[in-house]
Amino acid sequence: MPFRLPVKQFKLNVLQFTLALSTLLIGAYNLPLWRMVASQPQAEGLAGVGFLVALFLLFVAVLNLLLTLLVPRVLMRPLAIVILLSAAGISYYMNAYGVMIDKTMVQNALETDPAEVRELMTPGLIGWMLIFGLLPALLVGHLSLRPEGWWRTLKMRGLSSVLSLALIGVLLLLQYPSFASLFRNHREVRHLIVPTNYLYYGVRTLSGAYAQSDHALRTVGTDARVTHAADERPRLTIIVVGETARVENFSLNGYGRLTNPELSQKNILFFDNVWSCGTSTAESVPCMFSAQGRDEYDGDSARYTEGLMDVLTHAGIETLWRDNNSGCKGACDRIPYESTQDAKCDNGECFDMEMLRGLELTSDKPHDRVVVLHQKGSHGPAYYKRYPDAFARFTPVCNSAELQSCDTNRIVNAYDNTILYTDHFLAQTIDLLQQVQNEYDTALIYMSDHGESLGESGVFLHGVPYLIAPEQQKHVPMVVWLSDSLSQGLRLDRECLARQRHQAYSHDNLFHSVLGLMSVNTALYKPELDLFHSCTG
Repeated sequence: MPFRLPVKQFKLNVLQFTLALSTLLIGAYNLPLWRMVASQPQAEGLAGVGFLVALFLLFVAVLNLLLTLLVPRVLMRPLAIVILLSAAGISYYMNAYGVMIDKTMVQNALETDPAEVRELMTPGLIGWMLIFGLLPALLVGHLSLRPEGWWRTLKMRGLSSVLSLALIGVLLLLQYPSFASLFRNHREVRHLIVPTNYLYYGVRTLSGAYAQSDHALRTVGTDARVTHAADERPRLTIIVVGETARVENFSLNGYGRLTNPELSQKNILFFDNVWSCGTSTAESVPCMFSAQGRDEYDGDSARYTEGLMDVLTHAGIETLWRDNNSGCKGACDRIPYESTQDAKCDNGECFDMEMLRGLELTSDKPHDRVVVLHQKGSHGPAYYKRYPDAFARFTPVCNSAELQSCDTNRIVNAYDNTILYTDHFLAQTIDLLQQVQNEYDTALIYMSDHGESLGESGVFLHGVPYLIAPEQQKHVPMVVWLSDSLSQGLRLDRECLARQRHQAYSHDNLFHSVLGLMSVNTALYKPELDLFHSCTG
């Protein structure tokens, strides 16, 4: 039995219903959009009021036209309820964290693990959903659409479509220069309009428009061979894929707080001018391990194209991926994989040190190995959950996933504690490598997948489209540690390498630098992208 409010039921025709729904959605669920538009030069003064009203009417008319043409009467109310509930959730996160909705963000949402979902279920979200989701949905459930004959329905839909098109035409005629300037200079507008942003990318993603599963696997680097001398010791490289670490909060980079006390005591090289391939895990991680490089990288083709770990396997190198995050996003699909999700951790939260537990590196017959450790790192918004209590050095912290409810100092304190714990994790990993130096020539490479916004310009977290993303989401740290025996084997001039630490590097360098470290010869290898090559004998 359908729910009915204990008041007189409203009856609307289809034209009235779609117009009311469009007006409500554009007006009440798009605060980030209107804040951005209101900050533009076109919105200044009395003329700016006319521009804002015209833009509002334009969006309402376009949405009304889409609803009129695409949604049959029988689906109108149930679809409206679904849209209102989903738009409420999307608008909350856009308001709270300053995120935008595009293909990558939808992919991130669909790949979010249960632990991250639980963190995002905050009191603020629940309150927002009650006001902007449940209440409007109940009102729609209480409405009824007047029954109309097919001919009258056809005429009303035709009239609504004509009126919408006419209004769109008039508005474009009157405000074309202002509209053109806005859409040309701010292409992110399409990522801000609720509900068309998430409906468009969501439908395309779920319908398989971005999936490439029907493609045969494209093998690459099958010519790969290890070329270091047979009488040399085998090599062991650990690649640590950081999570959400931005370079400006590393004391190795001159940050005012001592967030890297342990690494500063290690013989490491810190590269401070490194840039990510993307602004999200789903985008950056597969790109990091791809041979394509950011300029040529295509996320769809990467799903069916082999990457770095496959090439190392072709060369006869033993590989392993250990994960404390939401998966490798395709980069480890054909190699051994282990996840901390199988471990029993306190409160369901496994700290990154769990990845070192049981990691057996010694062997009766050691041979070349590459191990990847994928961190949980500084993943937000619940930064306070990313580190044990012993690393809560910077206090007080924001003990909430609702970052907008905390002052900046508390947010930064919690975030800096995550960097402090990453420092400890990396130092412990180096210690582990030093314990097996009698068997291997060893190395560690740490690169973060992307950075993080901590409220600068009202933006939190990450995932802003790359072209407009703030520097904090793209400028990432990189740490390199090499054993003395590996440096000697490579005939590496460490002073030369140290002089290059301020040069511009990116995720593009990881693929070729690992091949260089492991002395893998393949036609894919580009020495100019190997950050060690110019300093080796």
